[in-house]
Amino acid sequence: MAHDATRIELPGVTVDRSGSPSRLAFGPGFNAAAPFIDRHVAEGRGGKIAIRCAAGEVSYAELAARVDRCGNALLGLGLAPGERMVMVVADSPEFFYLFWGAIKAGIVPVPVNAILRAADYRVIVEDSACAAVVYSPEFAGEVEPALAAAGGPRISVRIDGGPRGLAALLAAAAPALAARPADATAPCFWLYTSGSTGRPKGAVHRHRDMVVTSELFGRGVLGITGDEIIFSAAKLFFAYGLGNAMTFPLWAGATTVLLGARPTAHNTLETLERYRPTLYFGVPTLYASQLQVLDTARPDLGSLRLCVSAGEPLPAELFRRWHQRTGLTILDGLGSTEALNTFISNRPGDVRPGSSGRPVPGYQVRIVTPDGGEAAPGEPGRLQVQGDSTAAYYWNNPEKTAQTMLGDWIDTGDTYLRDADGYYRHCGRSDDMLKVGGLWCSPTEIEARLVEHADVLEAAVAGIPDASGNIKPEAWVVLRSGAAPSDALVEALMLHCKHHLAPYKFPRQVHFVAELPKTATGKIQRYLLRSRHPSAADPA
Repeated sequence: MAHDATRIELPGVTVDRSGSPSRLAFGPGFNAAAPFIDRHVAEGRGGKIAIRCAAGEVSYAELAARVDRCGNALLGLGLAPGERMVMVVADSPEFFYLFWGAIKAGIVPVPVNAILRAADYRVIVEDSACAAVVYSPEFAGEVEPALAAAGGPRISVRIDGGPRGLAALLAAAAPALAARPADATAPCFWLYTSGSTGRPKGAVHRHRDMVVTSELFGRGVLGITGDEIIFSAAKLFFAYGLGNAMTFPLWAGATTVLLGARPTAHNTLETLERYRPTLYFGVPTLYASQLQVLDTARPDLGSLRLCVSAGEPLPAELFRRWHQRTGLTILDGLGSTEALNTFISNRPGDVRPGSSGRPVPGYQVRIVTPDGGEAAPGEPGRLQVQGDSTAAYYWNNPEKTAQTMLGDWIDTGDTYLRDADGYYRHCGRSDDMLKVGGLWCSPTEIEARLVEHADVLEAAVAGIPDASGNIKPEAWVVLRSGAAPSDALVEALMLHCKHHLAPYKFPRQVHFVAELPKTATGKIQRYLLRSRHPSAADPA
């Protein structure tokens, strides 16, 4: 697929690049696996490396063959077209085989957060009514109790070398699979999001959605070509990572680098130095941690042409510190699970630090005031987006679908304003949900866990900027009679949360108070906690 061509004919889709944005026309029976997987061998890319990781390399020809075998293996297990397959899978080639093999066979893959707890997985398994769960062995300790508690599903597959593991199933499967005819607007895959309630919601995405984000943002804004080597610290289960590490490189015929382990400042910098990518996707929390390492370490980052950030707002100071230390620009942007990837972004040669940038060509955005009107420049309101990558609906949740999917528009739940120059600035959530390291976190979930501790009477959690400007949960705790504040109790409360919630869902600081600010009806006023915090007076 030539980068400078103006009209591209791909399996099932025509791409017209004569203007901005590109125009996409989908043919009948369109299945997303055709342009992302099937075409590469025919285009002479079979010997090119598609995936690099610690386990080795996978060429485009090997990827296509294993996707076919995986689709046949899933059908052979008894999965039927239209049924759901939940994936709790580490970033690995197997993620690709499962995701695309399912889509090609007409099965609906549902990648989910790989650092949840058993109770979370049980909710998702039951809500999705999935027919299968496939999981990496490192997650068995949480997944297997969830399956036992849920009483199903009827099929489970562990990714290991055992006789019933994925490797054995692939080896025994037929080598060729024809893509099941679908439609550009037919359900293709789901992604679960916590949204504004803390309870997971399954966003149903269509076959066209990954094409739209890969063409409009991946190619149109980031300029990704087949010569690219791409590394995303954000994981594949995350909408942001799914595009960065999988669909963007596959769309361009580029190479992706996968890190199976949970990303840290050290292992991501080691990955950048070892594999020498040209494009790096991170989140603000990770950039801040990497800068601390760069105070003493000097890894070679010379291969990078560009860095990208999303998941939570990138503080302007963090942008400046990264550029000063590395010479590299970070392009901050805004996306969502419902929109699949980035729809507002800074771009090469057009960066406004502290802002999310401007709308990606092909998307429409608006800021709506409480009275339903469109906000004037400088006036905050609820941000809404319209585009062809947005989810069709939430599975089994008509109430939230009606609240969020407003015709062709998605209500993001974010409060934004547009400045006089047309750049969009984040003003906070329209509710109390927090984004911690790019992942949604419900303060009420942490509060409920804290109150379970024997010494805690009441608790409230709010998001407070840390020294780098990234939002982190902090807790205000009223102790039971007879309990005394201490550093040991602070540590005990943090561990109490870490041991029973997803690892990022714990308070970074604990403040002991005599009472919590509440309304006359007893609701906690979290905004008062934020406004009274010392950081509220700090312009950084």
